[in-house]
Amino acid sequence: MRISNNLNRRDFLSVALGAAAASTLPGGGRSLDLAAPSPSVASEIAAVKFPKDFIWGAATASYQIEGAWKEDGKGESIWDRFSHTTGKIRGGDTGDVACDSYHRYNEDIQLAKDLHVQSYRFSIAWPRIQPSGSGAPNPKGMDYYKRLVDTLLEAKIRPLATIYHWDLPQALEDSGGWPNRDTADRFVEYSQIVTRALGDRVSHWCIFNEPWVFTTLGYRLGTHAPGKTDTGDFLRSIHVVNLAQGKAFHAIKAINGKLQLGTAYSMTSAEPASDSPEDRQAAECGHACFNLLFLNTALKGEYPAAFPVTPEVMGVRPGDMELVRAPLDFVGINYYTRGIFSRPEHSISAPLGFERVDGTQGPLTDNGWEVWPDGFYRLVMRITKEYDKPVIEITENGCSYTDAPDVHGRVPDVRKIEFYRGYLTALAHAMRDGANVRGYHAWSLLDNFEWEQGYTQRFGMVYVDYRSQARTVKESGKWYAKLAASGELS
Repeated sequence: MRISNNLNRRDFLSVALGAAAASTLPGGGRSLDLAAPSPSVASEIAAVKFPKDFIWGAATASYQIEGAWKEDGKGESIWDRFSHTTGKIRGGDTGDVACDSYHRYNEDIQLAKDLHVQSYRFSIAWPRIQPSGSGAPNPKGMDYYKRLVDTLLEAKIRPLATIYHWDLPQALEDSGGWPNRDTADRFVEYSQIVTRALGDRVSHWCIFNEPWVFTTLGYRLGTHAPGKTDTGDFLRSIHVVNLAQGKAFHAIKAINGKLQLGTAYSMTSAEPASDSPEDRQAAECGHACFNLLFLNTALKGEYPAAFPVTPEVMGVRPGDMELVRAPLDFVGINYYTRGIFSRPEHSISAPLGFERVDGTQGPLTDNGWEVWPDGFYRLVMRITKEYDKPVIEITENGCSYTDAPDVHGRVPDVRKIEFYRGYLTALAHAMRDGANVRGYHAWSLLDNFEWEQGYTQRFGMVYVDYRSQARTVKESGKWYAKLAASGELS
């Protein structure tokens, strides 16, 4: 049964919290003050104070905000090709202009500073650096990112650079894309170029953003670039990306061993649809596929046992599992919604051994994703326990609500504030219970191009008028600014 979308704040926070008590964080030694509310008065909870060294951030991605799709020598990406293909993007939208942040990055960084953001996660567009995916770097493209990083540092904001956030050079896709083992070596070369050029300025890096998403949606389901629907390509792409992750990690460390490297993994709280053994097994398969397929290979050098595919089918060769191993310095988690898993009635329709539906018990965002902070808590705690308390950064968490400026020019997006309050309370609860979380990045700083949804979804803390490119800080952005400045969640 679905709870009404008008779920009141008291019930919302009750779902988020459960009972919490004051504690000292194990492992990190950082104190976290939590009031202990009665479940019946959860709306009256006192402030939650995050540690002083907790990092408050905001996240963006190159194709989603930069625009300038063919300026200054940039090559074509798979998303340029995909978005220009009729019928692929809602409304026929493209990222050709997006938020025009390529030209307006100074303004956007000032907005981040005004919101007291301490870490700005951005991504580097591979075809801006290597237009064809190989060869010498494009000086104008590299200069853009140097200027971006220098401006962040001047604003006293930590740059967190993502090396790959989905915009593969189209020339490499034409040569086979991620299912082609050669792409891993091309990625290593590209990674070396950007870390050599920016490693004196950028100390923290994500190697990939959401490898499960760009392999699955790009090569199996076809809803994202490059729009392929081949199961064999999909399975091979998983292994090639794991090879690229492991080889790039070691290549970058060889250049500068002090650089801190992780990957931003898309994760879900994998919950069984019932207590039956079959549904529990389906949830374990779901956890392995959605959460561990690229993390377990890095940290343990093996594919998770619950992943029901033989290595040979994925193109694994002798010696490969040593190459995929990468002792990451931190684990990035992108979290949006939980998944409910069950055993499929017909294995042909679900060859990986599970069927997944999104939860619907909690209120839904405007793009239909369930708001259920307890799932966030469960996921963070599970990764903490299964991987011996790794350093975690929440590299994305956010929600889409289509609130627009009112007659006074304000964007009163109260639901987004409640979303953040609930999820951050759940995160604080996880930290109290031992999770070593050092930072949180709201998705996103700006409303932007939301992939196959075009401009129909608004995840930003800053409203963007795509016609005039005018920016307006939403009420959620003002609320987040106060939180980032004080570290106190009230």
